[in-house]
Amino acid sequence: MKSGRIGSWLACALTLALVCGCADKRPVLRIFTWSDYLKPELLERFEQENGCRIVVETYDSNEALYDSLVARDREPFDLLFPSSYMVKILRKQGMLLPLNHDWIPNRRNVDPSYLEQGFDPRMRFSVPYAVTVTSLGYLAQEVPDFQPSWKVFDRPDLRGSMTLLADVRETIGAALKSLGYSLNSTNDQELAAAKEVVLRWKRNAAGFENEGYKDELAAGAIRLAHGYSGDLMLAQAENEDVRIAVPEEGSALSFDDMAIPADAREILLAHKFIDFILDPRVAAEMTEYICYLCPNEVSYQYLSAEIRTNPILFPPPEVVERLEMIADLGPANAKYAKLWEEIQAGK
Repeated sequence: MKSGRIGSWLACALTLALVCGCADKRPVLRIFTWSDYLKPELLERFEQENGCRIVVETYDSNEALYDSLVARDREPFDLLFPSSYMVKILRKQGMLLPLNHDWIPNRRNVDPSYLEQGFDPRMRFSVPYAVTVTSLGYLAQEVPDFQPSWKVFDRPDLRGSMTLLADVRETIGAALKSLGYSLNSTNDQELAAAKEVVLRWKRNAAGFENEGYKDELAAGAIRLAHGYSGDLMLAQAENEDVRIAVPEEGSALSFDDMAIPADAREILLAHKFIDFILDPRVAAEMTEYICYLCPNEVSYQYLSAEIRTNPILFPPPEVVERLEMIADLGPANAKYAKLWEEIQAGK
């Protein structure tokens, strides 16, 4: 009897699931983005307004995004959030669709000062979503005599209590900046010197991390982290002892953009989502949630005074002068990939 009752229950459950599945004919917008990068309530609002479902998958680096896109055993994505240099790579390889501006009227709200710095100023293939300044986050009580410099990773008193980004361009770029070079250097001698710096930092740090560092810093499990400004601000919201600083040698300024892959299925819906994000009030709400600035000029008036005056979200001119965009280096990208492999294997 038990088996019969269980069998009947399973049959009913399967029938109900099939009925429910068949009843849900809503189109599905598949988004591929960074973790904690979209406010859930705004996603729900878009679903309700457009009669659709949103499925979000995440990655932890631009290289992981690229690897997923070239894999053949996957469902197509409809919208991506790559950094600008990766947009350029994807565009060159024919992996992005040109945008239909008629479907994105809110593009007029994008801050022109950021468009001028980006790689796609006419927004032919991408639209700016968020801006980040790669920074240092640290516990003020646990890091005495802190100096805003990449050289902090050489401090013996912080051994084993610091993390570096697990990102080839960010971490090698930081080493290049610490030596006074461009983070886009392709000079073999400069890159060799940067490799030695990263290996030295690796020996002194707890490891390379792209996501967990913000929670570890907030919990006091580490004392200092190389990280993205928004992540560090989230850690600061959890722990008031967290401070954020931009290294005096300079750092990376990055844009994450919205772009539509060439094999997207829900092309119109993807355009509608981009336009939704570019609504000034939506952009302001997203900025407040993710702690990264959505470069939407009209949205700034809707930001809280605390956000509008934050020097990490709106860095002063003297800091901006020391920032550099990570560029697509073409064939020289292979140099960085090889160097990163050697760093991972080295001691």
